[in-house]
Amino acid sequence: MGLKEKIESIRSEMNAFKVASAEELETFRIRFLGSKNVIKDLYREMKEVPKEMRKDFGQLINALKNESEEAFTSFKNQVGSDQSGGASEKIDLSRPGEEFPLGSRHPLSLVRNEIIEIFSRIGFNVSEGPEIEDDWHNFSALNFPPEHPARDMQDTFFIEKGENEMALRTHTSSVQVRVMENSQPPIRTISPGRVYRNEAISARAHCFFHQVEGLYIDKDVSFADLKQTLQYFAQELFGKKAKIRLRPSYFPFTEPSAEVDVSCTLCNGKGCNVCKYTGWLEILGCGMVDPAVLKSSGIDPHTYSGFAFGMGIERIAQLKYRVGDLRLYSENDIRFLDQFKSAY
Repeated sequence: MGLKEKIESIRSEMNAFKVASAEELETFRIRFLGSKNVIKDLYREMKEVPKEMRKDFGQLINALKNESEEAFTSFKNQVGSDQSGGASEKIDLSRPGEEFPLGSRHPLSLVRNEIIEIFSRIGFNVSEGPEIEDDWHNFSALNFPPEHPARDMQDTFFIEKGENEMALRTHTSSVQVRVMENSQPPIRTISPGRVYRNEAISARAHCFFHQVEGLYIDKDVSFADLKQTLQYFAQELFGKKAKIRLRPSYFPFTEPSAEVDVSCTLCNGKGCNVCKYTGWLEILGCGMVDPAVLKSSGIDPHTYSGFAFGMGIERIAQLKYRVGDLRLYSENDIRFLDQFKSAY
């Protein structure tokens, strides 16, 4: 069979080819356009053609190649527009595409951002500091006595003991010390961040958690200012009907000190299993800054006074979202995190 007959034979085969599926389309591509397709063999046979005829045969082969490419494009369009293998059912290009799964903000981030937003509206700025702290900023400057239990190995993650003692911070009050050392009143700041305690991990406790601590120092700051600030915070976070109560407590860096409870928003203070039928839920600790803490940071306690407060973000998130197990916050279970997509 001569070269011209071979060209016509391949053309006839190509014209007779029927494509109704992706598999058949791939068969056509391999046969006529693949790396070892039948048209390439024709170019190799051009060596046997007399020189004066090569141009004409070259044009015939090129035309065949162009026909195969056009046929493949046509078949491809036909297969792509036919979902069931036939040409009757077309793709509706106006339909929306398939939705991509979106991530969600972590519930602790949602609560942290909400707390920051609430306090920013009354003039508090955000301060941050290192998570690895020395003894001065973590304990001594905050009036912790040498024998305080927090200094023991069973309560604190120490990185280095001895003269240059370093530990993972146990609270973000260390940030407040740095702010007082490097600025002068008036000071109005909150310090959100991660803290560490050497505790057994359970549904109610973890070895790391998150806090937001606040500090306000100025002339003539009173306990009444503290109570008003916390009342405002509770109502902004839990609703206008929220009430607070303060119970006497003890913290080394504040005097007087108090624990703050908020009226249970689930039962409106009537009593339920969440608030243990008391009508109240504990949310934070607070107090007036001890004059010794002011003096340690270079602030005159005779001229200035202030208050401080601190809360666990996990605790607030548990009350807000009714999460019963602290471990869920750090396990990165997508099923748990997906519940908070609608929260922002």
